[in-house]
Amino acid sequence: MSGHSKWATTKHQKAAKDAKRSKAFAKLIKNIEVAARMGGGDPDGNPTLWDAIQKAKKTSVPIDNINRAVKRGSGAEAGGADYQGITYEGYGPNGVAMMIECLTDNRNRAASEVRVAVTRNGGNMADPGSVSYLFSRKGLVVVPKSEGLTEDDLLMAVLDAGAEEVSDSGDVFEIVSEATDLVAVRTAVQEAGIDYDSADPTFIASLNVPLDVEGARKVMKLVDAIEDLDDVQNVYTNAEIPDDVLAALDEE
Repeated sequence: MSGHSKWATTKHQKAAKDAKRSKAFAKLIKNIEVAARMGGGDPDGNPTLWDAIQKAKKTSVPIDNINRAVKRGSGAEAGGADYQGITYEGYGPNGVAMMIECLTDNRNRAASEVRVAVTRNGGNMADPGSVSYLFSRKGLVVVPKSEGLTEDDLLMAVLDAGAEEVSDSGDVFEIVSEATDLVAVRTAVQEAGIDYDSADPTFIASLNVPLDVEGARKVMKLVDAIEDLDDVQNVYTNAEIPDDVLAALDEE
């Protein structure tokens, strides 16, 4: 029976992974549609669309899916939905603050599903403005580490483009800028011949909440539940999970 149990577990894990990938694809496609609707279907003249397409390609979204999303968003093909951006605020376990970004064609559904996911997993919704003051809107470019590339090299490449900070985050470097300088910083990275993983607007917390193993476990469960919702695009928190806590969670 152990062999059967192992196979059942493997199938379950694969199904979960495939479901996650499917949801990730759907969210990336939605981003492309919205970017094309807002700024037109020509990526060369629409930096937001260009970045959305590049992110989808790097995540292995089929090119046919990408092209159809551009056509739907730009109106060249029928079937595009009228997506609206909504940001919800809330608190998780241990007083962790959360910003939840949604793209939805049904505001009532999005609000209901987010509220249920938050409250069922130890969190609480918050009034608009009660959490957002803890976060700043920034641009974030993620660059994979490669042989010969140093933090100083990267800083020199992007400093004149408006980068505020370059930090070492394990397997990658993270470049933070004002949100308005994101395209300029990403362009500087490209012109320097440096590969990058993603270039996105983000929320960065001004004050972080350090968590122990139990607190981190609860917050991660909550974030997973929220991110699993179709209307949710991004979840940002001010949780700080130390390396030793992450190591302990990985062993579970």
